[in-house]
Amino acid sequence: MVGHIPSVPDCTSDQPGGVSTRIPPAFPDAAAWAHGDAMTAITIAPVPLIPGRWALDPAHSAVGFAVRHLGVAKVRGRFTAFSVEVVVGETLADSSVTAVIQVASVDTGNADRDAHIQAADMVDAATRPTITFRSSAITAAGQDWMLDGDVTIGEVTRPLRLAVEFGGVEAFPDGTRHAGFEATGELKRSDFGIAPSVPSAMLGDILKIQLDLELIEPHPQL
Repeated sequence: MVGHIPSVPDCTSDQPGGVSTRIPPAFPDAAAWAHGDAMTAITIAPVPLIPGRWALDPAHSAVGFAVRHLGVAKVRGRFTAFSVEVVVGETLADSSVTAVIQVASVDTGNADRDAHIQAADMVDAATRPTITFRSSAITAAGQDWMLDGDVTIGEVTRPLRLAVEFGGVEAFPDGTRHAGFEATGELKRSDFGIAPSVPSAMLGDILKIQLDLELIEPHPQL
């Protein structure tokens, strides 16, 4: 695996697509892989985004989840109030992601169920009003990334790994440039004491997470 260099389009004039979609190489050259540690190489790889603090476009972003019900179907929901801060550095090692989700903003399409999710025997939003994520490492995975970090609900913190797919960068009609990302991962509700009295046969233990985020490119420093 160390000898294999994933193919990433370079930013040459004959590359198909508009200028806004061209992505510079996300990996060092073969020499870096041959003479150094592979994990270090992909961690310090350059990022195909300009450095700075990328703001969230909440109108084009979503935080969703799904959980098994009775083992035969899935209940899907989303959180409508959340904030995300993405700081892009010169390399992946210099970049970071933090997010805060408001539990009271849960929306599963059923008001009674939403109220129950916030109750003391479920998530207990009164004493645990937020879900917080802080990244600890970002590594290249092909043309995309793996995002490792910690999720905190109340006094409980557990690791979370997200597979991140990069959708590219495009110009918005207002003149700004937006980058798109999709991230997926899994958590166990039992790790956080969510609905501890409900057996997994009734409510699945695995919470599948899907994030669709659109970020706004920062203005260049003058």
